[in-house]
Amino acid sequence: MEFWENIWNIIWASFAIMVFFAYLIVLFQIIVDLFRDRELSGWWKTLWALGLIFIPLITAVAYLLARGRGMAERELASRQAAQESMDNYVRSVATPSSAEEIAKARELLEAGAITEPEFVQLKDRALASAS
Repeated sequence: MEFWENIWNIIWASFAIMVFFAYLIVLFQIIVDLFRDRELSGWWKTLWALGLIFIPLITAVAYLLARGRGMAERELASRQAAQESMDNYVRSVATPSSAEEIAKARELLEAGAITEPEFVQLKDRALASAS
């Protein structure tokens, strides 16, 4: 009998720990969303934050019910903006500018690796890709 009590205590403690960590994740998501929202005034943010400090469970449930859909939309917008920013950065770093391409072609021409018509062709291609 004592063996089964210990197992149930372990199962119950594991479940309680899992619920606690899930609650913390939700709480942090609410806090992040609260300060990400640009439409909510500072007073409302303060009231929500105070509610999360003094009556956390009730405030968290109320926040999810009242602003849950907006949380998903703001999260999606944030992820899209981050992806766009990353894509623009990669594009700017990955493709050399037309001035760099022309400078490389000029170096090849001066080194004798390419002829004048090949240089003009490379220059025209670089200028066409810039516009």
